Amino acid sequence: MSHHHDPKAGPRPSDQLADGYSHNFRPLAPFDVTKAGTASALLEQYKHASFGARDLGETADVLFAMAQDNTCFKVGTFSGAMTIAKMGLLITDMLDYGLIDAVVSTGALMCHGLVEQTGHTHFKYDPSWSDEALYDAGYCRVYDTLELEANLDAADEIIQPVIGQFAGKDGFGSCDFNRAVGGYILEKYPGRGILQSAFKRGAPVYVPAFTDSELGLDVYTYNVNASLDGRPGVRYDGLRDIADYADRCAKAKSLGIFTIGGGVPRNWAQQVGPLMELMGRRTKGRVTGSARFKYAARICPEPTHWGGLSGCTYSEGVSWGKFVPRDEGGLLAEAYVDATVGWPLVVRAVLERMGRV
Repeated sequence: MSHHHDPKAGPRPSDQLADGYSHNFRPLAPFDVTKAGTASALLEQYKHASFGARDLGETADVLFAMAQDNTCFKVGTFSGAMTIAKMGLLITDMLDYGLIDAVVSTGALMCHGLVEQTGHTHFKYDPSWSDEALYDAGYCRVYDTLELEANLDAADEIIQPVIGQFAGKDGFGSCDFNRAVGGYILEKYPGRGILQSAFKRGAPVYVPAFTDSELGLDVYTYNVNASLDGRPGVRYDGLRDIADYADRCAKAKSLGIFTIGGGVPRNWAQQVGPLMELMGRRTKGRVTGSARFKYAARICPEPTHWGGLSGCTYSEGVSWGKFVPRDEGGLLAEAYVDATVGWPLVVRAVLERMGRV
């Protein structure tokens, strides 16, 4: 069977207007590296290319639009080994320059960040060392990077007095805990860091899987020692985080989310939309509200076909009531690239467009 157009059938639509505008197609343009003098210019050209470049360029546009919306409560969710990979100051900058108003993170990311923020060091992995040898020497490997067990012990020593602030009280959420840690290390270690910046801005930092981290283990061991010493322990209450976060989202005129990776932080932050709908139904209208994200930008290399949440699309999230669809004004962009490559470019480009760097 021939796939050539039959001239007797008349002109094809594309023959009528060769540049494609009759179909609302947008033209692409050759990438010119000699004209990419800034990160913003680079990402602007990326938009008019293909594949990951286009995705990354559109991600920068969404983040910029979100940053410009003063009515928007902007949430940043972060998973993966981003702080041990030396990306922690990106979160700090996003807080400092108002690109995000809240952080939702893994506990590991916050713990490795605390190590860095208090003057300790991570190291490149030397493949000539076996993992058995690393264990014996007190090194913990995270992909191609090393964390010292001694660093984690030092972080625990810093955290223990903070945990004691909650002893004998009715409970605390991870946002309460991280606020207290941020205030403590801002006084003791006044350098730049995620928790210091969050404390100064009054931005909540949620760790929904709090017990799945060194932070949770530190709290648990505090309680073990408190029990052995006959002192009051502390009580972690994760529902306090949901209440605090849902209240902030419900009060916002619009919502935006910027995500690195996926996992629990991504879903926990996004589920506020379904939560609002559930409360309306299950309280028989006594509690009402809505919360869908108008702006959403994500950098994550995981594809959809693995079947995990980290790879689910924003289109899928629309079906759950988590996002405003594009045809209703939602601005959604997803870039399937390594975050350590794409994220710095996006943040730098947006800060340039804002005139902040």
